Amino acid sequence: MSLIYSATGSLDGFVADPEGDFQFAAPDAELHLFVNQVFARAGTILTGRRTYELMDYWDTMDLQDPEADDAEIEFAEQWRAAEKVVYSRTLTSVSHPRTRLERTFDADAVRALVADSTSDVLIGGAELAGEAFSAGLVEEVWTFLVPVVIGGGTPMFADGVHASLELVEQRRFGSGTVGMHYQVTR
Repeated sequence: MSLIYSATGSLDGFVADPEGDFQFAAPDAELHLFVNQVFARAGTILTGRRTYELMDYWDTMDLQDPEADDAEIEFAEQWRAAEKVVYSRTLTSVSHPRTRLERTFDADAVRALVADSTSDVLIGGAELAGEAFSAGLVEEVWTFLVPVVIGGGTPMFADGVHASLELVEQRRFGSGTVGMHYQVTR
């Protein structure tokens, strides 16, 4: 199984603008359905506190909401079914099923988790993924670049991340977003 880093961001490489807003990256139905295919590979999701708090919506979303489209419902169901590990020094607890809290990123524990897993493990959040990149754990990368330049904000990759990547798949969506799937080469 693989540890996969996935991020959606602006063409200039930011996942949120300087104020923390990421609405520019909201997927349309076509993109959301494709992202669901990527997420379907993951039985476990590793996330930092900020990402966990952002993803709270998927744990609390009303699956019967008539305003929700099929892609959103599918993603919420996938999110809820996955095991989640939240890395945070500030959270005192996590409130959703299938979720556990870890204080620090332990590369050996993550390596063992991936090795013992029957499905892929997804990691979200640039800082947390940066630790996994530094430990040589990330094997695949999925980026979804939205056709907008925002000029600054939260970068898609943490400072100091160095990785050689081989493009194995790319896809252009009707919205102009481009998905790129890479293997990390060693």
